[in-house]
Amino acid sequence: MNKRSVFTAVFLGLICLISILMIQYIWINKTIHAQKTEIMIQMKEDSLNISRFTQKVHEALSAVLNEISYTTKDSSDRYGAIRQIAPNMYYVEYQGDIEPLYLENILKREFYSTHITNDFQYALYNCFHDSVKYSNLIRFNVDSLYETTNIVIKHPLISFSSNSHYFAVFFPGMITHRVDDVEDIGSPWVFLFLVSILIITYLTYSVYVIIRQKKLSDIKTDFINNMTHELKTPIATIGLSSNTLLNDDFSHDSDRLRRYASIIYRENKRLESQVERVLNIAKMNKNSTPLKKSLFDVHEFILEAKETFDFNLEELGGELNIELGADKYCVFVDPVHIKNVIYNLLDNAVKYRKDDYLKITIRTRNDKRHLIIDICDNGVGIKKENIGLIFDKFYRVPTGNIHDVKGFGLGLYYVKTIVEQHGGMIQVKSIPDKGTTFSVFLPLRVKDLE
Repeated sequence: MNKRSVFTAVFLGLICLISILMIQYIWINKTIHAQKTEIMIQMKEDSLNISRFTQKVHEALSAVLNEISYTTKDSSDRYGAIRQIAPNMYYVEYQGDIEPLYLENILKREFYSTHITNDFQYALYNCFHDSVKYSNLIRFNVDSLYETTNIVIKHPLISFSSNSHYFAVFFPGMITHRVDDVEDIGSPWVFLFLVSILIITYLTYSVYVIIRQKKLSDIKTDFINNMTHELKTPIATIGLSSNTLLNDDFSHDSDRLRRYASIIYRENKRLESQVERVLNIAKMNKNSTPLKKSLFDVHEFILEAKETFDFNLEELGGELNIELGADKYCVFVDPVHIKNVIYNLLDNAVKYRKDDYLKITIRTRNDKRHLIIDICDNGVGIKKENIGLIFDKFYRVPTGNIHDVKGFGLGLYYVKTIVEQHGGMIQVKSIPDKGTTFSVFLPLRVKDLE
């Protein structure tokens, strides 16, 4: 997958995200508008129904008041005697003295005649005794009759204090709250926000996976190219040597025969080593490498390694210095793998040298819990953006199409894996064109810590 494909995938994802959000935005706007319209219609219907109900109640209470006035022979002005103090509560002021049962019968009759089928309750106030009598709840049943229940409701708004007699009528079944009083169950914009977060998270993760897959694809391609180059060289050398052995007569030139045979043997071993290295890394990926630990003298091995590398560095133009400053230099490790770790780091120092005089330094030291082996060089160094990737399997620091530096990108992956299996760690510090320092931390034995 090339960069253009990744850009296209990301661009299409953004288009899809924007389209989904726009659709959600339009849908929510239309939904809110429809809800507001429905609420307005409902409010108008409720207002009309309440107006009609109020008119009926006024007509019924006026008839009740007229009959009470006729019974008590009250000829006073009745203007303002009926007051509505709440959408479901009315006060009626009257003169004289009436019985609660008489009032109840009149209310039932007049409400029935004006087609008021709501449950109601009344309270009768006697100003002479300053007393209030509450009726039970009167319910309109399925037989179109009013029946008195055992329920008594004392409404908090009923407060009697006057110099006149009056009664109050309360309709508990009437809806008295406004639309604004309805609890808000949540804005649809919150839903849109949550959906947006979910989609953005999914898109971000998808882009991350695509970029990661591209990176792995590039590493895989680079590994195949390097492996092909590494394997072609010994194969070509073996092929040329074999062809020479087949076509030439070596019956009188045993030295030449031995030389070509040694070339074939050496290149075959090199080829075997390359294949074995890849197979070992594959095994490490499946499970931990079995370690055969024993007490290992690091200083002794460093001195041996110096003798080996001194010979090679003389031809290349360089030197290997050692500074053995550690007091505790024997560790309980797998000697074979730890030797390979140090050899790998030294090989890298040689591979990534500059044209200048190569200088490698091996330094040992201790902290409270570790033997630390520093391998420093004055090579090409590593850029900051590549340091975090050099321990990844198959990763090689980009060098374009130049194959002067050989390898599969497995060495540092092997180094880090082996060191961590020993309970240690590896650190790297590097300055481009100045050099690199690898620090290997190997844990000391418990008795060495005392």
